[in-house]
Amino acid sequence: MTSTADREAETLPPAPTAPPNRGTAFVPVSVAAAFSAVLAACGGGGDGTPAPAPSPAPAPSPAPAAPTAAEASRFLAQASMGASRAQIARVQSLGYAGWLDEQFALPASGTRWDLLVANGLTDISYKNSEAGFDSVAWNKLLSAPDTLRQRITLALSEIFVVSIDGLANGGGWKQFAAATYLDLLEAGAFGSHRTLLQQISLSGTMGVYLTYRGSAKANTTSGALPDENYARELMQLFTIGLLQLNLDGTPKLAGGKTTETYVLDDITGLARVFTGWDFDYAGLTGAAATATPDFKRRPMVQVASRYETGAKTFLGLTIPSGTDASASLTQALDKIFAHANTAPFFSRQLIQRLVTSNPSPAYVARVAAVFNDSADPGNLRAVIRAVLLDDEARSAAGAASPSFGKLREPMLRFTGWARAFGAKSPSGLWNVGNTTDSAKGLAQSPLRSPSVFNFFRPGYVPPNSPLGTAALVAPEFQIANESSVVGCINFMQRAVAGSVADITPDYTSLLALADDAKALIDEINLVLAANQLSSTTAATLAAAVQTMPAGTDTLRRNRINASLVLVLAAPEFIVQK
Repeated sequence: MTSTADREAETLPPAPTAPPNRGTAFVPVSVAAAFSAVLAACGGGGDGTPAPAPSPAPAPSPAPAAPTAAEASRFLAQASMGASRAQIARVQSLGYAGWLDEQFALPASGTRWDLLVANGLTDISYKNSEAGFDSVAWNKLLSAPDTLRQRITLALSEIFVVSIDGLANGGGWKQFAAATYLDLLEAGAFGSHRTLLQQISLSGTMGVYLTYRGSAKANTTSGALPDENYARELMQLFTIGLLQLNLDGTPKLAGGKTTETYVLDDITGLARVFTGWDFDYAGLTGAAATATPDFKRRPMVQVASRYETGAKTFLGLTIPSGTDASASLTQALDKIFAHANTAPFFSRQLIQRLVTSNPSPAYVARVAAVFNDSADPGNLRAVIRAVLLDDEARSAAGAASPSFGKLREPMLRFTGWARAFGAKSPSGLWNVGNTTDSAKGLAQSPLRSPSVFNFFRPGYVPPNSPLGTAALVAPEFQIANESSVVGCINFMQRAVAGSVADITPDYTSLLALADDAKALIDEINLVLAANQLSSTTAATLAAAVQTMPAGTDTLRRNRINASLVLVLAAPEFIVQK
Protein backbone atom coordinates (compact mmCIF):
# COMPACT_ATOMS: atom_id res chain seq x y z
CA MET A 1 0.00 0.00 0.00
CA THR A 2 2.99 2.35 0.48
CA SER A 3 6.18 2.86 -1.46
CA THR A 4 9.74 3.46 -0.28
CA ALA A 5 9.47 7.00 -1.57
CA ASP A 6 6.33 7.55 0.48
CA ARG A 7 8.11 6.39 3.62
CA GLU A 8 11.18 8.54 3.03
CA ALA A 9 8.89 11.54 2.56
CA GLU A 10 6.95 10.90 5.76
CA THR A 11 8.66 12.84 8.55
CA LEU A 12 7.67 14.12 11.92
CA PRO A 13 6.49 17.72 12.01
CA PRO A 14 9.12 20.11 13.36
CA ALA A 15 8.93 21.14 16.98
CA PRO A 16 6.90 24.36 17.22
CA THR A 17 8.88 27.58 17.29
CA ALA A 18 7.87 31.13 18.04
CA PRO A 19 6.24 32.48 14.88
CA PRO A 20 7.30 35.78 13.39
CA ASN A 21 5.12 38.78 14.12
CA ARG A 22 3.35 39.17 10.84
CA GLY A 23 -0.06 40.19 9.62
CA THR A 24 -2.14 38.93 6.74
CA ALA A 25 -3.93 41.01 4.20
CA PHE A 26 -7.20 39.50 2.99
CA VAL A 27 -8.93 40.10 -0.35
CA PRO A 28 -12.07 38.04 0.21
CA VAL A 29 -13.80 38.49 -3.12
CA SER A 30 -10.95 36.93 -5.13
CA VAL A 31 -10.48 33.18 -4.95
CA ALA A 32 -6.91 33.41 -6.21
CA ALA A 33 -6.09 36.10 -3.69
CA ALA A 34 -7.84 34.08 -1.00
CA PHE A 35 -5.59 31.10 -1.65
CA SER A 36 -2.50 33.30 -1.63
CA ALA A 37 -3.58 34.89 1.64
CA VAL A 38 -4.24 31.55 3.27
CA LEU A 39 -0.76 30.39 2.33
CA ALA A 40 0.73 33.40 4.14
CA ALA A 41 -1.30 33.00 7.28
CA CYS A 42 -1.74 30.30 8.36
CA GLY A 43 1.94 26.24 63.73
CA GLY A 44 4.12 27.94 66.41
CA GLY A 45 7.90 27.68 66.63
CA GLY A 46 9.66 25.63 69.27
CA ASP A 47 11.36 28.74 70.64
CA GLY A 48 8.12 30.16 72.02
CA THR A 49 7.41 32.54 69.17
CA PRO A 50 3.74 32.77 68.44
CA ALA A 51 2.35 30.72 65.63
CA PRO A 52 1.69 32.76 62.52
CA ALA A 53 -1.91 33.68 61.97
CA PRO A 54 -3.59 31.20 59.67
CA SER A 55 -3.96 32.36 56.10
CA PRO A 56 -7.47 33.35 55.24
CA ALA A 57 -9.38 30.77 53.22
CA PRO A 58 -9.20 31.55 49.54
CA ALA A 59 -12.27 33.14 48.10
CA PRO A 60 -14.32 30.73 45.99
CA SER A 61 -13.58 30.97 42.31
CA PRO A 62 -16.30 32.79 40.43
CA ALA A 63 -18.43 30.68 38.16
CA PRO A 64 -17.12 30.82 34.61
CA ALA A 65 -18.88 33.35 32.48
CA ALA A 66 -21.25 31.97 29.90
CA PRO A 67 -19.64 31.88 26.46
CA THR A 68 -20.53 34.69 24.11
CA ALA A 69 -22.24 33.73 20.87
CA ALA A 70 -18.95 34.14 18.99
CA GLU A 71 -17.09 31.99 21.54
CA ALA A 72 -19.76 29.32 21.31
CA SER A 73 -19.57 29.36 17.52
CA ARG A 74 -15.78 29.02 17.64
CA PHE A 75 -16.08 26.07 20.04
CA LEU A 76 -18.57 24.37 17.74
CA ALA A 77 -16.22 24.79 14.78
CA GLN A 78 -13.80 22.57 16.69
CA ALA A 79 -16.24 20.20 18.38
CA SER A 80 -19.05 19.59 15.90
CA MET A 81 -19.94 19.19 12.25
CA GLY A 82 -21.01 22.82 12.20
CA ALA A 83 -22.54 25.58 14.29
CA SER A 84 -26.15 26.67 14.12
CA ARG A 85 -28.08 29.28 16.05
CA ALA A 86 -29.70 26.51 18.11
CA GLN A 87 -26.38 24.87 18.96
CA ILE A 88 -24.78 28.23 19.75
CA ALA A 89 -27.60 28.93 22.20
CA ARG A 90 -27.16 25.46 23.69
CA VAL A 91 -23.45 26.02 24.32
CA GLN A 92 -24.20 29.39 25.88
CA SER A 93 -26.81 27.81 28.13
CA LEU A 94 -24.82 24.74 29.22
CA GLY A 95 -21.26 26.00 28.98
CA TYR A 96 -18.55 24.12 27.13
CA ALA A 97 -18.28 21.23 29.60
CA GLY A 98 -22.04 20.93 29.95
CA TRP A 99 -22.49 20.78 26.18
CA LEU A 100 -19.86 18.02 25.98
CA ASP A 101 -21.64 16.09 28.73
CA GLU A 102 -24.91 16.38 26.84
CA GLN A 103 -23.31 15.19 23.61
CA PHE A 104 -21.55 12.28 25.32
CA ALA A 105 -24.91 11.20 26.75
CA LEU A 106 -26.80 11.33 23.44
CA PRO A 107 -27.73 7.92 22.06
CA ALA A 108 -26.01 6.91 18.84
CA SER A 109 -27.99 7.99 15.80
CA GLY A 110 -28.31 4.65 14.03
CA THR A 111 -25.86 2.91 11.74
CA ARG A 112 -24.86 3.38 8.13
CA TRP A 113 -25.24 -0.37 7.71
CA ASP A 114 -28.92 -0.17 8.64
CA LEU A 115 -29.40 2.75 6.26
CA LEU A 116 -27.97 0.66 3.42
CA VAL A 117 -30.31 -2.18 4.33
CA ALA A 118 -33.29 0.18 4.49
CA ASN A 119 -32.38 1.51 1.04
CA GLY A 120 -32.53 -2.00 -0.43
CA LEU A 121 -28.81 -2.38 -1.11
CA THR A 122 -28.64 -6.02 0.07
CA ASP A 123 -29.97 -7.23 -3.28
CA ILE A 124 -27.35 -9.39 -4.99
CA SER A 125 -27.32 -7.00 -7.96
CA TYR A 126 -25.44 -4.50 -5.78
CA LYS A 127 -22.72 -6.95 -4.68
CA ASN A 128 -20.04 -5.63 -7.02
CA SER A 129 -20.77 -1.91 -6.71
CA GLU A 130 -20.28 0.92 -4.24
CA ALA A 131 -23.91 1.96 -4.57
CA GLY A 132 -25.30 3.77 -1.56
CA PHE A 133 -22.12 4.30 0.45
CA ASP A 134 -21.66 8.02 -0.25
CA SER A 135 -25.30 8.67 0.56
CA VAL A 136 -25.22 7.04 3.99
CA ALA A 137 -21.86 8.63 4.82
CA TRP A 138 -23.13 12.13 4.00
CA ASN A 139 -26.45 11.45 5.72
CA LYS A 140 -24.69 11.09 9.07
CA LEU A 141 -22.26 13.97 8.58
CA LEU A 142 -24.92 16.41 7.50
CA SER A 143 -27.87 15.51 9.68
CA ALA A 144 -27.16 13.17 12.63
CA PRO A 145 -28.01 14.89 15.95
CA ASP A 146 -24.96 13.46 17.76
CA THR A 147 -22.76 16.07 16.11
CA LEU A 148 -19.75 15.62 18.44
CA ARG A 149 -19.72 11.88 17.80
CA GLN A 150 -19.80 12.50 14.05
CA ARG A 151 -16.88 14.94 14.28
CA ILE A 152 -14.79 12.47 16.27
CA THR A 153 -15.71 9.63 13.90
CA LEU A 154 -14.52 11.73 10.97
CA ALA A 155 -11.29 12.54 12.82
CA LEU A 156 -10.68 8.87 13.66
CA SER A 157 -11.28 7.89 10.03
CA GLU A 158 -8.40 10.21 9.09
CA ILE A 159 -6.07 8.65 11.68
CA PHE A 160 -6.97 4.94 11.35
CA VAL A 161 -7.33 5.20 7.59
CA VAL A 162 -9.32 2.92 5.31
CA SER A 163 -10.52 3.89 1.84
CA ILE A 164 -13.41 2.32 -0.01
CA ASP A 165 -11.30 2.51 -3.17
CA GLY A 166 -8.90 -0.06 -1.67
CA LEU A 167 -11.55 -2.69 -0.91
CA ALA A 168 -11.82 -4.34 -4.32
CA ASN A 169 -10.48 -7.76 -3.30
CA GLY A 170 -12.81 -8.53 -0.43
CA GLY A 171 -15.60 -10.62 -1.88
CA GLY A 172 -17.73 -7.68 -3.01
CA TRP A 173 -20.11 -5.51 -0.99
CA LYS A 174 -17.66 -2.61 -0.75
CA GLN A 175 -20.39 -0.21 0.38
CA PHE A 176 -21.19 -2.43 3.38
CA ALA A 177 -17.50 -2.93 4.20
CA ALA A 178 -16.91 0.83 4.26
CA ALA A 179 -20.13 1.53 6.15
CA THR A 180 -19.41 -1.01 8.87
CA TYR A 181 -15.90 0.39 9.35
CA LEU A 182 -17.29 3.89 9.94
CA ASP A 183 -19.89 2.36 12.26
CA LEU A 184 -17.08 0.66 14.19
CA LEU A 185 -15.22 3.96 14.62
CA GLU A 186 -18.42 5.73 15.63
CA ALA A 187 -19.31 3.08 18.21
CA GLY A 188 -15.85 3.41 19.75
CA ALA A 189 -15.49 7.18 19.45
CA PHE A 190 -16.17 7.81 23.16
CA GLY A 191 -14.78 4.53 24.47
CA SER A 192 -11.36 2.95 25.02
CA HIS A 193 -8.47 3.53 22.64
CA ARG A 194 -7.17 0.05 23.47
CA THR A 195 -10.53 -1.56 22.70
CA LEU A 196 -10.73 0.39 19.46
CA LEU A 197 -7.30 -0.93 18.43
CA GLN A 198 -8.55 -4.47 18.99
CA GLN A 199 -11.70 -3.90 16.94
CA ILE A 200 -9.81 -2.22 14.10
CA SER A 201 -7.29 -5.07 14.02
CA LEU A 202 -10.08 -7.66 13.70
CA SER A 203 -12.05 -5.63 11.16
CA GLY A 204 -12.44 -7.44 7.88
CA THR A 205 -12.49 -4.06 6.18
CA MET A 206 -9.05 -3.18 7.56
CA GLY A 207 -7.92 -6.73 6.81
CA VAL A 208 -8.74 -6.22 3.13
CA TYR A 209 -7.45 -2.65 2.91
CA LEU A 210 -4.05 -3.42 4.45
CA THR A 211 -3.95 -6.89 2.88
CA TYR A 212 -3.41 -9.08 5.97
CA ARG A 213 -6.79 -10.79 5.71
CA GLY A 214 -5.77 -14.33 4.74
CA SER A 215 -2.08 -13.76 5.57
CA ALA A 216 -0.32 -17.10 6.17
CA LYS A 217 2.69 -18.23 8.13
CA ALA A 218 6.04 -18.47 6.38
CA ASN A 219 6.38 -21.22 3.77
CA THR A 220 9.90 -22.59 3.75
CA THR A 221 9.33 -24.33 0.42
CA SER A 222 8.03 -21.37 -1.57
CA GLY A 223 9.77 -18.69 0.46
CA ALA A 224 6.50 -16.84 1.06
CA LEU A 225 6.42 -14.69 4.19
CA PRO A 226 3.56 -13.25 6.27
CA ASP A 227 2.06 -10.05 4.94
CA GLU A 228 3.78 -7.09 6.66
CA ASN A 229 1.49 -4.28 5.58
CA TYR A 230 -0.70 -3.93 8.66
CA ALA A 231 2.14 -4.59 11.10
CA ARG A 232 4.05 -1.68 9.60
CA GLU A 233 1.16 0.78 9.33
CA LEU A 234 -0.20 -0.13 12.76
CA MET A 235 3.07 1.14 14.22
CA GLN A 236 4.05 3.89 11.78
CA LEU A 237 0.70 5.57 11.17
CA PHE A 238 -1.79 4.39 13.78
CA THR A 239 0.03 4.26 17.12
CA ILE A 240 3.71 5.07 17.70
CA GLY A 241 5.18 6.73 14.62
CA LEU A 242 8.69 6.60 13.27
CA LEU A 243 10.68 8.36 16.02
CA GLN A 244 10.85 8.07 19.79
CA LEU A 245 8.86 10.94 21.35
CA ASN A 246 8.76 12.85 24.59
CA LEU A 247 5.37 13.15 26.30
CA ASP A 248 4.96 16.55 24.63
CA GLY A 249 5.28 15.08 21.14
CA THR A 250 8.75 16.42 20.42
CA PRO A 251 11.41 13.90 19.28
CA LYS A 252 13.67 12.40 21.94
CA LEU A 253 17.30 13.16 21.23
CA ALA A 254 20.36 11.11 22.10
CA GLY A 255 23.60 12.87 21.33
CA GLY A 256 21.60 15.37 19.31
CA LYS A 257 20.09 12.64 17.14
CA THR A 258 16.65 11.12 16.93
CA THR A 259 15.98 7.43 17.56
CA GLU A 260 13.71 5.22 15.49
CA THR A 261 10.82 3.52 17.27
CA TYR A 262 11.17 0.25 15.37
CA VAL A 263 13.29 -1.55 12.79
CA LEU A 264 12.57 -4.12 10.10
CA ASP A 265 12.84 -7.03 12.52
CA ASP A 266 10.03 -5.50 14.60
CA ILE A 267 7.79 -5.40 11.51
CA THR A 268 8.51 -9.00 10.57
CA GLY A 269 8.02 -10.17 14.16
CA LEU A 270 4.72 -8.34 14.54
CA ALA A 271 3.50 -9.55 11.13
CA ARG A 272 3.52 -13.10 12.49
CA VAL A 273 0.77 -12.06 14.93
CA PHE A 274 -1.52 -11.13 12.05
CA THR A 275 -1.43 -14.50 10.29
CA GLY A 276 -4.45 -16.76 10.01
CA TRP A 277 -7.14 -14.05 10.29
CA ASP A 278 -9.94 -14.19 7.72
CA PHE A 279 -13.62 -13.44 7.24
CA ASP A 280 -16.16 -15.21 9.42
CA TYR A 281 -18.45 -16.86 6.90
CA ALA A 282 -20.62 -18.37 9.66
CA GLY A 283 -20.11 -21.88 8.34
CA LEU A 284 -21.23 -21.09 4.80
CA THR A 285 -19.17 -22.11 1.78
CA GLY A 286 -19.01 -21.31 -1.90
CA ALA A 287 -21.29 -18.66 -3.36
CA ALA A 288 -23.55 -18.79 -0.30
CA ALA A 289 -20.75 -17.40 1.88
CA THR A 290 -20.80 -14.04 0.10
CA ALA A 291 -24.39 -13.97 -1.19
CA THR A 292 -25.26 -11.39 1.45
CA PRO A 293 -22.97 -8.76 3.02
CA ASP A 294 -23.34 -10.15 6.56
CA PHE A 295 -19.78 -11.53 6.65
CA LYS A 296 -18.47 -7.98 6.29
CA ARG A 297 -19.95 -6.99 9.63
CA ARG A 298 -18.48 -9.81 11.72
CA PRO A 299 -14.96 -9.59 13.21
CA MET A 300 -12.38 -11.80 11.52
CA VAL A 301 -11.74 -15.30 12.90
CA GLN A 302 -8.82 -17.69 12.81
CA VAL A 303 -7.94 -20.25 10.16
CA ALA A 304 -5.65 -22.45 12.22
CA SER A 305 -3.68 -23.88 9.29
CA ARG A 306 -2.48 -20.39 8.33
CA TYR A 307 -1.50 -19.17 11.79
CA GLU A 308 2.17 -18.87 12.80
CA THR A 309 2.50 -20.77 16.08
CA GLY A 310 6.18 -19.97 16.57
CA ALA A 311 7.62 -17.23 18.78
CA LYS A 312 7.04 -13.61 17.77
CA THR A 313 9.52 -10.92 18.80
CA PHE A 314 9.05 -7.17 18.32
CA LEU A 315 9.52 -3.93 20.29
CA GLY A 316 11.38 -5.84 23.00
CA LEU A 317 8.52 -8.30 23.57
CA THR A 318 8.68 -12.02 22.80
CA ILE A 319 5.38 -13.89 22.59
CA PRO A 320 6.32 -17.50 23.33
CA SER A 321 5.97 -20.29 20.81
CA GLY A 322 2.63 -22.07 21.11
CA THR A 323 0.67 -18.98 22.22
CA ASP A 324 -2.72 -19.08 20.51
CA ALA A 325 -3.75 -16.44 17.98
CA SER A 326 -6.16 -14.49 20.20
CA ALA A 327 -3.71 -14.34 23.10
CA SER A 328 -0.92 -13.28 20.72
CA LEU A 329 -3.06 -10.46 19.35
CA THR A 330 -3.95 -9.29 22.85
CA GLN A 331 -0.33 -9.28 24.00
CA ALA A 332 0.83 -7.48 20.86
CA LEU A 333 -1.77 -4.72 21.12
CA ASP A 334 -1.18 -4.37 24.87
CA LYS A 335 2.50 -3.78 24.12
CA ILE A 336 1.82 -1.18 21.46
CA PHE A 337 -0.85 0.58 23.53
CA ALA A 338 1.56 0.84 26.47
CA HIS A 339 4.38 2.25 24.33
CA ALA A 340 5.51 5.69 25.49
CA ASN A 341 4.81 7.13 22.04
CA THR A 342 1.16 6.14 21.77
CA ALA A 343 -0.25 8.90 23.99
CA PRO A 344 1.59 11.88 22.42
CA PHE A 345 1.35 10.48 18.88
CA PHE A 346 -2.43 10.07 19.04
CA SER A 347 -3.04 13.19 21.15
CA ARG A 348 -1.20 15.48 18.73
CA GLN A 349 -3.09 14.13 15.74
CA LEU A 350 -6.47 14.51 17.45
CA ILE A 351 -5.61 18.12 18.35
CA GLN A 352 -4.65 18.70 14.71
CA ARG A 353 -7.93 17.26 13.44
CA LEU A 354 -10.08 19.34 15.81
CA VAL A 355 -8.26 22.49 16.90
CA THR A 356 -4.90 23.56 15.49
CA SER A 357 -2.18 22.27 13.18
CA ASN A 358 0.63 23.42 15.45
CA PRO A 359 -0.24 22.76 19.09
CA SER A 360 2.40 23.77 21.58
CA PRO A 361 4.38 20.94 23.19
CA ALA A 362 2.75 21.87 26.50
CA TYR A 363 -0.74 21.40 25.00
CA VAL A 364 0.23 17.97 23.62
CA ALA A 365 1.73 16.99 26.98
CA ARG A 366 -1.42 17.94 28.89
CA VAL A 367 -3.63 15.87 26.61
CA ALA A 368 -1.15 12.96 26.56
CA ALA A 369 -1.12 12.96 30.35
CA VAL A 370 -4.89 12.52 30.33
CA PHE A 371 -4.49 9.67 27.82
CA ASN A 372 -1.99 8.04 30.21
CA ASP A 373 -4.17 8.43 33.31
CA SER A 374 -3.38 5.27 35.25
CA ALA A 375 -6.98 4.99 36.48
CA ASP A 376 -8.35 4.71 32.94
CA PRO A 377 -5.66 4.92 30.24
CA GLY A 378 -6.84 5.58 26.72
CA ASN A 379 -10.26 6.89 27.77
CA LEU A 380 -11.24 8.70 24.58
CA ARG A 381 -14.03 10.64 26.25
CA ALA A 382 -11.51 12.13 28.68
CA VAL A 383 -9.02 12.79 25.88
CA ILE A 384 -11.63 14.57 23.75
CA ARG A 385 -12.62 16.69 26.74
CA ALA A 386 -8.98 17.55 27.37
CA VAL A 387 -8.41 18.57 23.75
CA LEU A 388 -11.47 20.82 23.53
CA LEU A 389 -11.38 22.41 26.99
CA ASP A 390 -7.65 23.10 27.15
CA ASP A 391 -6.74 26.75 27.68
CA GLU A 392 -4.87 26.73 24.38
CA ALA A 393 -8.04 25.72 22.54
CA ARG A 394 -10.34 28.11 24.38
CA SER A 395 -8.10 31.13 24.90
CA ALA A 396 -8.84 34.24 22.87
CA ALA A 397 -5.07 34.56 22.42
CA GLY A 398 -5.21 31.58 20.09
CA ALA A 399 -7.58 33.31 17.73
CA ALA A 400 -5.20 36.27 17.58
CA SER A 401 -2.02 34.24 17.00
CA PRO A 402 -0.82 33.81 13.39
CA SER A 403 0.53 30.35 14.26
CA PHE A 404 -2.73 29.04 15.75
CA GLY A 405 -5.56 27.33 13.93
CA LYS A 406 -5.90 25.16 10.87
CA LEU A 407 -7.14 25.20 7.33
CA ARG A 408 -10.75 23.96 7.35
CA GLU A 409 -11.05 20.71 5.49
CA PRO A 410 -13.29 21.17 2.46
CA MET A 411 -15.70 18.56 3.85
CA LEU A 412 -16.06 20.64 7.01
CA ARG A 413 -16.76 23.80 5.01
CA PHE A 414 -19.65 21.95 3.38
CA THR A 415 -20.98 20.40 6.59
CA GLY A 416 -20.58 23.72 8.40
CA TRP A 417 -22.83 25.45 5.87
CA ALA A 418 -25.35 22.57 5.86
CA ARG A 419 -25.58 22.42 9.66
CA ALA A 420 -25.79 26.20 10.01
CA PHE A 421 -28.89 26.40 7.85
CA GLY A 422 -30.67 23.14 8.62
CA ALA A 423 -30.10 21.47 5.25
CA LYS A 424 -32.49 18.61 4.50
CA SER A 425 -32.80 15.92 1.87
CA PRO A 426 -36.52 15.65 1.02
CA SER A 427 -35.92 12.27 -0.61
CA GLY A 428 -34.08 11.05 2.50
CA LEU A 429 -31.26 9.81 0.27
CA TRP A 430 -28.64 12.56 0.75
CA ASN A 431 -27.24 11.88 -2.71
CA VAL A 432 -24.29 14.25 -2.49
CA GLY A 433 -22.15 11.59 -4.14
CA ASN A 434 -18.38 11.20 -4.35
CA THR A 435 -16.88 14.69 -3.97
CA THR A 436 -13.19 13.87 -4.45
CA ASP A 437 -12.90 15.55 -7.86
CA SER A 438 -10.82 18.65 -7.12
CA ALA A 439 -12.10 20.54 -10.15
CA LYS A 440 -15.81 19.91 -9.54
CA GLY A 441 -16.03 18.82 -5.91
CA LEU A 442 -14.27 19.20 -2.59
CA ALA A 443 -11.01 17.30 -3.22
CA GLN A 444 -12.27 15.12 -0.35
CA SER A 445 -15.09 12.70 0.33
CA PRO A 446 -15.80 10.52 3.38
CA LEU A 447 -13.61 7.39 3.50
CA ARG A 448 -12.13 8.07 0.07
CA SER A 449 -8.55 8.97 0.95
CA PRO A 450 -6.08 8.24 -1.89
CA SER A 451 -3.83 6.18 0.41
CA VAL A 452 -3.32 4.97 3.97
CA PHE A 453 -1.51 8.28 4.57
CA ASN A 454 -4.92 10.05 4.54
CA PHE A 455 -5.83 13.00 2.36
CA PHE A 456 -2.93 14.88 3.93
CA ARG A 457 -0.08 14.00 6.27
CA PRO A 458 0.15 15.46 9.77
CA GLY A 459 3.63 16.83 9.07
CA TYR A 460 2.95 18.34 5.65
CA VAL A 461 4.57 21.72 4.95
CA PRO A 462 3.69 23.65 1.76
CA PRO A 463 6.96 23.96 -0.18
CA ASN A 464 8.55 27.40 -0.56
CA SER A 465 5.97 28.98 1.73
CA PRO A 466 6.08 31.34 4.73
CA LEU A 467 4.73 28.44 6.79
CA GLY A 468 7.86 26.42 6.07
CA THR A 469 10.08 29.39 6.88
CA ALA A 470 8.28 29.70 10.23
CA ALA A 471 8.71 25.94 10.92
CA LEU A 472 4.95 25.43 10.92
CA VAL A 473 3.03 22.50 9.45
CA ALA A 474 -0.25 22.79 7.54
CA PRO A 475 -1.63 19.32 6.78
CA GLU A 476 -4.77 20.38 4.92
CA PHE A 477 -2.72 22.43 2.47
CA GLN A 478 -1.64 19.16 0.86
CA ILE A 479 -4.99 19.13 -0.99
CA ALA A 480 -5.11 22.90 -1.54
CA ASN A 481 -4.08 24.08 -4.98
CA GLU A 482 -5.40 26.38 -7.68
CA SER A 483 -7.77 23.70 -8.98
CA SER A 484 -9.14 22.55 -5.63
CA VAL A 485 -9.60 26.06 -4.23
CA VAL A 486 -11.70 27.12 -7.21
CA GLY A 487 -13.46 23.75 -7.36
CA CYS A 488 -14.46 23.96 -3.70
CA ILE A 489 -15.90 27.45 -4.08
CA ASN A 490 -17.81 26.39 -7.19
CA PHE A 491 -19.19 23.35 -5.36
CA MET A 492 -20.22 25.50 -2.41
CA GLN A 493 -21.86 28.01 -4.75
CA ARG A 494 -24.02 25.19 -6.14
CA ALA A 495 -24.77 23.92 -2.64
CA VAL A 496 -25.78 27.37 -1.41
CA ALA A 497 -28.15 27.69 -4.35
CA GLY A 498 -29.70 24.30 -3.58
CA SER A 499 -28.23 22.62 -6.66
CA VAL A 500 -26.33 19.72 -5.04
CA ALA A 501 -28.63 16.69 -5.30
CA ASP A 502 -31.77 17.58 -3.31
CA ILE A 503 -29.87 19.12 -0.36
CA THR A 504 -32.18 21.98 0.60
CA PRO A 505 -31.12 24.69 3.07
CA ASP A 506 -33.50 26.75 5.20
CA TYR A 507 -32.66 30.45 4.95
CA THR A 508 -35.72 31.66 6.86
CA SER A 509 -33.55 33.24 9.55
CA LEU A 510 -31.64 35.22 6.90
CA LEU A 511 -34.61 36.51 4.89
CA ALA A 512 -35.53 39.03 7.57
CA LEU A 513 -31.99 40.45 7.42
CA ALA A 514 -31.41 40.43 3.68
CA ASP A 515 -32.47 44.03 3.00
CA ASP A 516 -29.70 45.16 5.37
CA ALA A 517 -26.47 43.88 3.88
CA LYS A 518 -24.43 44.62 7.00
CA ALA A 519 -26.83 42.74 9.27
CA LEU A 520 -26.86 39.82 6.81
CA ILE A 521 -23.06 39.57 6.61
CA ASP A 522 -22.75 39.96 10.38
CA GLU A 523 -25.12 37.04 11.00
CA ILE A 524 -23.34 34.76 8.54
CA ASN A 525 -19.98 35.83 9.94
CA LEU A 526 -21.11 34.83 13.44
CA VAL A 527 -22.62 31.46 12.61
CA LEU A 528 -20.16 30.24 9.97
CA ALA A 529 -16.96 32.02 10.98
CA ALA A 530 -17.37 32.80 14.71
CA ASN A 531 -16.95 36.53 13.93
CA GLN A 532 -13.45 35.91 12.62
CA LEU A 533 -13.92 37.94 9.48
CA SER A 534 -12.24 41.25 10.20
CA SER A 535 -14.29 44.42 10.30
CA THR A 536 -12.60 45.48 7.05
CA THR A 537 -13.48 42.23 5.31
CA ALA A 538 -17.05 42.27 6.63
CA ALA A 539 -17.51 45.88 5.51
CA THR A 540 -16.13 45.09 2.05
CA LEU A 541 -18.53 42.18 1.64
CA ALA A 542 -21.49 44.16 2.94
CA ALA A 543 -20.73 47.01 0.54
CA ALA A 544 -20.69 44.57 -2.39
CA VAL A 545 -23.98 42.94 -1.33
CA GLN A 546 -25.63 46.29 -0.72
CA THR A 547 -25.29 47.08 -4.43
CA MET A 548 -27.63 44.17 -5.24
CA PRO A 549 -31.36 44.84 -5.60
CA ALA A 550 -33.59 43.97 -2.62
CA GLY A 551 -37.22 44.27 -1.56
CA THR A 552 -38.71 40.96 -2.70
CA ASP A 553 -38.07 37.44 -1.47
CA THR A 554 -36.47 36.49 -4.79
CA LEU A 555 -34.07 39.43 -4.59
CA ARG A 556 -33.42 38.73 -0.92
CA ARG A 557 -32.49 35.14 -1.74
CA ASN A 558 -30.04 36.41 -4.35
CA ARG A 559 -28.43 38.55 -1.65
CA ILE A 560 -28.34 35.61 0.76
CA ASN A 561 -26.71 33.33 -1.81
CA ALA A 562 -24.09 35.93 -2.70
CA SER A 563 -23.34 36.71 0.94
CA LEU A 564 -22.89 33.05 1.82
CA VAL A 565 -20.55 32.37 -1.08
CA LEU A 566 -18.47 35.46 -0.27
CA VAL A 567 -18.07 34.42 3.37
CA LEU A 568 -17.32 30.81 2.41
CA ALA A 569 -14.57 32.10 0.07
CA ALA A 570 -13.03 34.44 2.64
CA PRO A 571 -9.62 33.34 3.97
CA GLU A 572 -10.71 34.28 7.50
CA PHE A 573 -13.41 31.63 7.23
CA ILE A 574 -11.23 29.07 5.44
CA VAL A 575 -8.69 29.30 8.27
CA GLN A 576 -10.40 27.95 11.39
CA LYS A 577 -9.08 29.77 14.45
